[in-house]
Parts: sequence; structure tokens; C-alpha cells
Amino acid sequence: MIHKNTICLWFDKDAEAAASFYAATFPDSFVSNVFRAPSDFPDGQAGDVLTVEFTVCGIPCIGLNGGPAFKQSEAFSFQIATDTQEETDRYWNAIIENGGQESECGWCKDRWGLSWQITPRTLIEALATGGAEAKRAFDAMMTMKKIDVATIDKARKG
Repeated sequence: MIHKNTICLWFDKDAEAAASFYAATFPDSFVSNVFRAPSDFPDGQAGDVLTVEFTVCGIPCIGLNGGPAFKQSEAFSFQIATDTQEETDRYWNAIIENGGQESECGWCKDRWGLSWQITPRTLIEALATGGAEAKRAFDAMMTMKKIDVATIDKARKG
């Protein structure tokens, strides 16, 4: 299926491995097609994986093996809303334990350099509420790497 809008993510050479990891880690995620280059190109040869069509949590993506010219940055991230600490831990740990890196405020980076925000819904809801509740939740979040749901819930209540 050709979607009207698809996110294209540039990888050096590991688009297929990244797509397979995302498909194994997140719900409503899968690899749908792998396309091989029909001829040589600047950073590869005929037969190399050129693009991979995949879906992450229902969002259609294409991974392009474009070579080392461009790197991922925090300017783009996937935000994954979670319902429990267990779900938060599962996604965070999967990324970190597969060669990723922790960052701040629920952000982490996978081994391919793609940034992820693993964000419990309770934090999203607190920030949407505004006022003192949002400030307390925000201030609590600012002290964290992986978000602690119980601490956010406690901050929401004051």
C-alpha cells in the first residue's frame, strides 16, 4: 500500500535491522517490504538493501540506507505513550539494552541514533491540565531520565 504521507528515516546501512527491532518491540508494528537496489549507487551495490517499508505503532515509515552522509538528531523523535510503569520500563529497557542511550525527561536514543520519548499518559494528562498540577508534574519530570509513573502521579496530587 502506498500511503499519502510516510516518514522517511535515513540510516547508514542498517534500516532492515532497525525496522525489525521496532517491529519486535512496539505494538501495531511490522516490516512490510524490503527493496534491494537494482544497480550500484554511491554507498552501495546492486542487491544491497536500499529501502525498508515498516510501520511503528501504526505510523508508516521507510528506512533508507543512504550511507553515512546524514545522522539522526533529536530534532526528530517518536513519542510512545504508555499506560503503566511496566509498559514504560519494557520499551525503555528494550531500547537501552539493545545498544541505546538514556537521556533526560523520558528521552532515549536507540543504537541507530533515533530518538524516542517514552512518555506515560499520566504525564501527558498532567501537562494538558495546566496550572499547579502541570507545574508539579513538570518539575518532577525534570529530575528524571526514565519517567517514574508513581512519582508523577504523586506530584499531580500535590
